[in-house]
Amino acid sequence: MSIDVNNESGIEVDEQAILDIARYALARMRIHPLSELSVIVVDAEAMEQLHIQWMDLPGPTDVMSFPMDELRPPAKDDEEPPQGLLGDIVLCPEVATQQGKDAPTEHSMDEELQLLTVHGVLHLLGYDHEEPEEKAEMFGLQAAIVDGWREEKGLTGPSPAPTVS
Repeated sequence: MSIDVNNESGIEVDEQAILDIARYALARMRIHPLSELSVIVVDAEAMEQLHIQWMDLPGPTDVMSFPMDELRPPAKDDEEPPQGLLGDIVLCPEVATQQGKDAPTEHSMDEELQLLTVHGVLHLLGYDHEEPEEKAEMFGLQAAIVDGWREEKGLTGPSPAPTVS
């Protein structure tokens, strides 16, 4: 799996954890090991510009996903996953910091960025949360991936509650 993490935010983030959880999520979703992903960490101003440009919404947001080859997880266990460019995930640590503080179970900026990375990966794979059924599926899968990664890493304590809306 080729995953690039580029921090342009000026804020220190745990890039290795972002890389690790992205790799874990893609493996768990059975994405081809030669697929490519880019994660970019930006400041609030840059995120706000992207949010306005692509979503026509004011203010910075937490995560945005820009799919390339529209890869999807294999439908069947014996199906060979396609390889390609997944796309870009853009994260904003300033928004993540606030969301971590406001979450039902308060958590760190880095924990929120890990959650948002998985959220972004799922969006790249075609998951959405517009409808209640879609939201239940996506957020359930997101929690399972974050919990599985945290367990594999030996991290203790509750996983961050989803703060992405």
